[in-house]
Amino acid sequence: MTQPGLSRWAAYTLVGVGALIMLAPFYVMFVFATHSRTEIFSLPPPLWFGDDFFNNLKILTERMPFWRNLGWSVYVALASTALTLLFCSMGGYAFALFEFRFKNALFGLVMGTMLLPSFMNMIPTFMIMDLLGWIDQPRALYIPGAASAFGIFLMRQFVASSIPKDLIEAARMDGCGEFGIYARIVLPLLKPALGTLGLITFIASWNNFIGPLIVMRSPDMYTLPLALRSLQSPVNTEWGALMAGAAIATLPLVLLFVLSSRQLISGLTAGAVK
Repeated sequence: MTQPGLSRWAAYTLVGVGALIMLAPFYVMFVFATHSRTEIFSLPPPLWFGDDFFNNLKILTERMPFWRNLGWSVYVALASTALTLLFCSMGGYAFALFEFRFKNALFGLVMGTMLLPSFMNMIPTFMIMDLLGWIDQPRALYIPGAASAFGIFLMRQFVASSIPKDLIEAARMDGCGEFGIYARIVLPLLKPALGTLGLITFIASWNNFIGPLIVMRSPDMYTLPLALRSLQSPVNTEWGALMAGAAIATLPLVLLFVLSSRQLISGLTAGAVK
């Protein structure tokens, strides 16, 4: 076999081993979701699926309002995704094709917020949400992050590389207003980038733990990450039920990523070169 062939198979082997290592925790989680706590802590631990999943699900729904928490997670993730796509696409369009005073300074300020560690926002976020009376309200989870710096940057790069200014000027000469141009011309051309940003935002919102921990007080208002964490206790954690809840919470993300991974990659690379 030629040297290039050996290198190719070595690369395939390395990628395959890496994939197995990354998938192993998910496999263990799904297996443990079908076993009782006693079986999970037996030696050796189970490595194949059992028949206790529905019993674990029953324990889960008795210990917490699981389906309500799941509904809040869906609502918050969808609302966060929709608002982020709206505001970030508008911001990226403005920074890419409009000329106004302090444009570069404002864009630099937006990008500078990406340098701040997330933990620095915890206390200001709580104070602002408390001042607005949004504590224990879902809107406190999706409104503050609706215009993310990463989203604006991604939209700006895609607009600058994919939408010619001549097309916008021609629409203006034909009498189309700015919002008409945005809705009829810009948004349809932004579909690849919107799909990518929507996927990233949905996953980030679905997995968000710190946000609900800061502003949510009632167990009925918890999203899934915080609700599942509340099941843990020093002495009496039902790990089978916890794994069942984690498996159910993970399934939508796995399916979403499998169905849209190509869209994610194409959207991230579309604005890389001009």
